[in-house]
Amino acid sequence: MVKQDPSIGRNWYVVHTYSGYEDAVKKAIEQRTESMGMQEYIFDIVVPKEKVAVMKAGKQDIVEKNLFPGYVLVDMIVTDASWFMVRNTPNVTGFVGSGNIPVPVLPEEFGVIKRRMGASEPTTDIKLVVGDLVAIKEGPFSNYEGNISEVNKAKGKVTVLVTIFDRETPVELDFNQVIKKI
Repeated sequence: MVKQDPSIGRNWYVVHTYSGYEDAVKKAIEQRTESMGMQEYIFDIVVPKEKVAVMKAGKQDIVEKNLFPGYVLVDMIVTDASWFMVRNTPNVTGFVGSGNIPVPVLPEEFGVIKRRMGASEPTTDIKLVVGDLVAIKEGPFSNYEGNISEVNKAKGKVTVLVTIFDRETPVELDFNQVIKKI
């Protein structure tokens, strides 16, 4: 095998995996890179994840969620040997690209992914949208109903327009204080 200058052709590539096996694929590629001496061609493996606030049993919990289920990013130089090694890792179904030619991720795209992964504030996994009719289930406005006028996922809050004395009054509430009416 001919050695190649490590800076030539180094890019991030997207590897398709079976959904749910992303972390196992990452670990397997790291182990195979070490055991096959491919450190000059494979530099980093990332499973893009973000912190998400979810509601469980009425309480907000922070969990890590895959940004792209079924995909792993690999920083590598594609040669026949490195392509073959990654492609034949257990639970890998192939590279994203046309045919057998992997297409690198654009630096701008990878920058967006890195920013989402590095966000210190968790996003909220709530399916409420502006216009939804909700019932307030706790707090001073419990048992009132209203329409959502604003959703702030970063803060985990919604603004609900509640009719009080025949006037719509905006009330800011936590996601866990409302329930969507069907």
